[in-house]
Amino acid sequence: MPVGSPKHVIFTALLRQEYCLLCCRLQAGVQDSFLTFEVYKDEITMQLIDKACKILGVPADMVLREFGEYFFEFCKRSGYDHMLRTLGGNLYEFIENLDALHSYLSLSYQEMNAPSFRVEKNEDGSMHLHYYSDRRGLCHIVPGIIGAAALDFFNIEISMEIVNQMEEEERTGKKEHIVFLVTQNPVFSYKERNEFSSSSQYLADSEKKIENQLNKEDLEKAKNTIRDRGTSVCPVKKSHWKTIRGIITLGKGKLLRGFDPVYPKSLWVDTKTFCNGLPFHMVFDKELRVKQAGVSIQKIVPGLQTMGICLDRYFSIVHPEVPFTISSIQKFINSQFVFQTRREMMPESWKQRPMLELRGQMIWMESLQCMLYLCSPLLRTLHELEERQMHIADIAPHDVTRDLILLNQQRLAEMELSNQLERKKEELRILSKHLEEEKKKTEALLYAMLPQHVANQLKEGKRVEAGEFKECTILFSDVVTFTNICAQCEPIQIVLMLNSMYLRFDRLTTVHDVYKVETIGDAYMVVGGVPVPVPTHAERVANFALGMIIAAKGVQNPVSGNPIQIRVGIHTGPVLAGVVGEKMPRYCLFGDTVNIASRMESHGVPSKIHLSSSVYQCLKYKNFEMSERGEIEVKGKGKMHTYFLIRNKTATENEIMGRPMKGLDSGHESVQTFQEGRTETIPNCHQPGRVNLTYLSLLEQMNINTTQLNILFCSSFSYSDSAREGPDPSYCNEVCRRPHRCAKQPQKKKSSKNCRFKRQNL
Repeated sequence: MPVGSPKHVIFTALLRQEYCLLCCRLQAGVQDSFLTFEVYKDEITMQLIDKACKILGVPADMVLREFGEYFFEFCKRSGYDHMLRTLGGNLYEFIENLDALHSYLSLSYQEMNAPSFRVEKNEDGSMHLHYYSDRRGLCHIVPGIIGAAALDFFNIEISMEIVNQMEEEERTGKKEHIVFLVTQNPVFSYKERNEFSSSSQYLADSEKKIENQLNKEDLEKAKNTIRDRGTSVCPVKKSHWKTIRGIITLGKGKLLRGFDPVYPKSLWVDTKTFCNGLPFHMVFDKELRVKQAGVSIQKIVPGLQTMGICLDRYFSIVHPEVPFTISSIQKFINSQFVFQTRREMMPESWKQRPMLELRGQMIWMESLQCMLYLCSPLLRTLHELEERQMHIADIAPHDVTRDLILLNQQRLAEMELSNQLERKKEELRILSKHLEEEKKKTEALLYAMLPQHVANQLKEGKRVEAGEFKECTILFSDVVTFTNICAQCEPIQIVLMLNSMYLRFDRLTTVHDVYKVETIGDAYMVVGGVPVPVPTHAERVANFALGMIIAAKGVQNPVSGNPIQIRVGIHTGPVLAGVVGEKMPRYCLFGDTVNIASRMESHGVPSKIHLSSSVYQCLKYKNFEMSERGEIEVKGKGKMHTYFLIRNKTATENEIMGRPMKGLDSGHESVQTFQEGRTETIPNCHQPGRVNLTYLSLLEQMNINTTQLNILFCSSFSYSDSAREGPDPSYCNEVCRRPHRCAKQPQKKKSSKNCRFKRQNL
């Protein structure tokens, strides 16, 4: 993928987005998945917003606004597009009906805590949007949602600014009251602009002709009708010409006089029929005295049969949360009102039932100075109907509440099924995640026993052929006087001593990238250049041996209490490697090189590294200090010229041991390791043997085991070649068809006391 190409740019943007999301989630400490029908605390949202602001370096209101725009698109994708489009023909109607939409959605999402909106038109065409919510700090989402809806549904751009922010005292439940000033301008397409500009002269001439033809009285009446109906896309102040164009029927040129309803001289319905036909309605005056009530609501609340009783004695307003006064009701007259019966005023038989809720609209009757409340029982399911000991017959046949209860019963059943499926999906995701973690643990254990590419072949059921390696370096080590230590100690002490020593050695194998072949008792065997051939195999094993001598000083002899002493022998030569056995398969090495390396160790000196001449030839130009031992008699091999490895001239002890370096130059930063909690130095740039702390953290959060990564990257030791890519065919000979036998010379049977390769009886 070329740098700067479209694919590269998209990939980089996606990677940056995923990185930011992951960082926000990790720093906020929240879960990585959310369920659709689960209710989460606002603190989680605020934590994510706070971390996003710090990572992106932007203010919170900008993040919330962008979130509002995204939430609008998310709602459209989730199937609410058609529902949102049908809320109103312009922005004013759209906002005015948002509370009704929230009321409908609360049937399905019963724990939804939605805000409330109230909109007011201004003479200059702008609007004041009142936002009420008891969820503090989320008001900046509103401009994002409303702005996206205005642009998408009505093709207008709006600007929203906060003109007032207070704590609402009139309302009983909502705490935050924000007033936005909404101003907008129509958005014309390029084609519309050209057509409008090219026909401006023609429109000017036509304007004069039509103005002369129109009656001024009709024109004013039409203006008022258009203004009252709000037929514009949004309440924007129109020009005179636009008003004229709006009242002309396209193609016919006839004036639309507007709709004038016809009312009868008297009401042709008697009181009894009205109260039976609208069983849930109430009429009350400015003092909240009940003047009239439907028959069904009288049946449920018998106190309403006493005309003139105060309505607030029997009901409380649930939504909108305003005081029960006529002035508050008039202020929110365009909202849906939800009344709830007061338990203390209900009959004794009702006090154990859930209280009845009524939902409907308020209509102010100016001539009577009374308020008409047309309502229906707010019931979501058949179960709620039964709890209140009501029946479908109690609801008027023309009332859609009948159908809503039955439809919502089916919808709730579908939602419950969907919720169960979502929870099962989440459980499967968690189980899959745990299974992946266990798989990684199993693979890590398998890769500790066998080379990775060999283990992968065995997992796939393939046969692993033996392979010949032209040159590799083998190391053997053992503990001096180990037999005597075993004779004088408890077995558990020996186990603890060996475990402490092998843990140190195992860590060094990761630092210097050598392969641990096996341990038998106190014997430790490693090889460089196998199973992955590398040209620096001798250097790796030599540095590993130097680290072993240093590490052994930290292991205590359980008998004397002094540090233990080890002997180390190294030899370089060809070997044959392959998997042996099926029950417990092992990756073993065969050949005379193994035998000579073992002789170098057994003929070595305590706390010394004994080298054969072939190892000396590999290391003599590699900045290693070595001393000549001379010719010695080697059992089964005769006289051999050997050497001792003293030190690495260019590497410090900390580098050999893979310890973190301190006091480095500028350009490095000090950080804390994950496993050991000590200060480590990680460079800002990418250098060999280094990794950025952020990447390590992300790898750890992605369930990638970073133990070996920390050892490698915190160590400053690096080699010019890499053994991580897999076997290089250029270093390997053709695979042997028949494995060679170990070239050990026949020798007399040894006792178990002197046998180095027999398991110790602990």
